[in-house]
Amino acid sequence: MLRIIAIALLGLYLIAVGLWPPAAAPIAAALTGAAVLVGLIPGPAWLGLGVIAWLRNRPAPVVAD
Repeated sequence: MLRIIAIALLGLYLIAVGLWPPAAAPIAAALTGAAVLVGLIPGPAWLGLGVIAWLRNRPAPVVAD
């Protein structure tokens, strides 16, 4: 909990002194890159991968005795 408060205070400090845009630039670049990579794969492929992942990791059926 203390770590979360410290990170929030650091963010407020960076906003207060005007350093937030340079500090957030690497995060924004990483999120933009991730969005580009996700956008390159069509929606039906994501859906198919989700179905495959669910079928491989679904809970085992419970057999009542």
